[in-house]
Amino acid sequence: MRHRFERVPGFVGTSTVDGCDPTPEYRRFLARLRAARERAGLTQVEVAKRLRVPQSFVSKCESGERRVDVVKLADFARLYRKPLAYFAGRSR
Repeated sequence: MRHRFERVPGFVGTSTVDGCDPTPEYRRFLARLRAARERAGLTQVEVAKRLRVPQSFVSKCESGERRVDVVKLADFARLYRKPLAYFAGRSR
């Protein structure tokens, strides 16, 4: 049985938890999130240790399985030494 939820900004498709595809904009955000980690020279395991979260959390954030809230995004940005605007595609 599928449960109905409100649409999540950044996703298109059905209004259910499963079956949603990320928009092109969200895919670009995910690519920037991963690229920032790689440019910082960090592995997912290292990021997880520094943020005190499981490695699977970092992996799921980067793959789009888990939504990144603004508080956690600020943590990633600080660790990667990037402004928040970088992740929105507004700076390099």
